[in-house]
Amino acid sequence: MLLKTKHFGEINIDESKIIEFKDGIPGFENLKRYVVLYDGDKNSPFRWLQNVDDGELAFAVVNPFMVVKDYDFEIPDEAVESLGIESILDVMVLSIVVVPEDISKMTMNLKAPVIINTKNNKGMQVVLDTDRYSVRHYIIEELRRQEVNVGAGSDEKEK
Repeated sequence: MLLKTKHFGEINIDESKIIEFKDGIPGFENLKRYVVLYDGDKNSPFRWLQNVDDGELAFAVVNPFMVVKDYDFEIPDEAVESLGIESILDVMVLSIVVVPEDISKMTMNLKAPVIINTKNNKGMQVVLDTDRYSVRHYIIEELRRQEVNVGAGSDEKEK
């Protein structure tokens, strides 16, 4: 299927990769079909959640587990049922990213992850019932904090 996109120009997508969001994404309820696109590097935690019916709409998304090492939550039963999830191995979790002009202020939404069942290509954005996570988690700040933690205690005293 040929798709005209804002960020990638005209691309050919495999229709079997289209993810159906039965209720859309909050704020875009009428747009229900998306595909996950990689921006060159498959090892990068960043992706695009590209709408198939409106080539102008694409969300920058990130694998939250690659950014926040202790990110952890239970998928609500309603989402498990709605998405037909049978195994956690069939689940992809993404966080929507906001990239402002000042890239150092880039944030990700940990409070409302996008859950995708990769086995049947059903997806939904789920609002977690917890105060532990924010809709604006600063990515660069998190990465810097991890660098400091990794570096702490790594120097051995010389003998």
